[in-house]
Amino acid sequence: MLELAWPWAFLLLPLPWLLRQWLPPARGDEAALQISFMDELEQLSQRRALRPLPPWRRQLAPAGLWLLLVLALARPEWVGSPLPLSASGRDLLLAVDVSGSMQHTDMRWQKEEVTRLQLVKNLFTPFIESRIGDRVGLILFGSQAYLQAPLTFDRKTVSTWLDESVVNIAGPDTAIGDAIGLGIKRLRLRPAQARVLVLITDGANTAGQVMPMTAARLAREEGIRIYTIGIGSDASESPLLGMLGIQPGIDLDEPTLQAIAETTGGEYFRARNADELEGIAQTLDRLEPVNQKANQVRPVQPLYFIPLLIVLLSSLWLARPDNWRLLLPRRWR
Repeated sequence: MLELAWPWAFLLLPLPWLLRQWLPPARGDEAALQISFMDELEQLSQRRALRPLPPWRRQLAPAGLWLLLVLALARPEWVGSPLPLSASGRDLLLAVDVSGSMQHTDMRWQKEEVTRLQLVKNLFTPFIESRIGDRVGLILFGSQAYLQAPLTFDRKTVSTWLDESVVNIAGPDTAIGDAIGLGIKRLRLRPAQARVLVLITDGANTAGQVMPMTAARLAREEGIRIYTIGIGSDASESPLLGMLGIQPGIDLDEPTLQAIAETTGGEYFRARNADELEGIAQTLDRLEPVNQKANQVRPVQPLYFIPLLIVLLSSLWLARPDNWRLLLPRRWR
């Protein structure tokens, strides 16, 4: 079906006529050359002098070009039949800790030591891409929390943003409460049965304006379920670090993460290695989706370029004086 996106553009149709009425006429002060032997020149050219055109005839071509320009401005488009848009999943927001401690290389991936953040990327990038039918968003938090990707069906872009994240991009500290608060702000307008926040961190709340438990209670009031994941190996799994007196997971505030999950009806997971984190991703992947109202989308094909192309070709053709003669009736040539 042919439609106009901006039909109000046709209000501009009388603009040339209004400008002609309001603006003063151009002054013709240039000297005129008078030729007394016009008849001889006509005989030499074997043409008769053109008869003067009526005013409406002279304005026909410019008026047609102006009409085509206004039609292009109105943005004609062909709108197809409605097509169903899959929206049967959840609104899932992923909050990932990118503080300085996420650069510890106490995790292993395919027999190689990797940082905690890299392990999260390796396992949750395919997790995001597999959420067919879900709106997925991404929050990165350190000393502050930032919305890296809003809730969208474009899972590929969200996974790309996660893969391109770096440690300390949001500061060296950990603002868990602010990350939850930002997630509440983005999820509160979505259907209550479909609000899910997955929080991944390796430390305790050391920054931010909102306390984690305060944010958790607000999330519960808004019907948002929070699944918390504590990442980081134990000293027993890193003998060398244990001999040096370094315990990578000692900063992890498990009681708070457990309380956040329990308060909101979610669940707390502990990831000490790649296998556990992969199992957590699979567990989250089995969350039963909540059916939402299916949306419809109508494919739109813009057609404004057609009148613009006609105007361009016509203008190039009319730019040659000889072509104006072809527009006239034979008796006027």
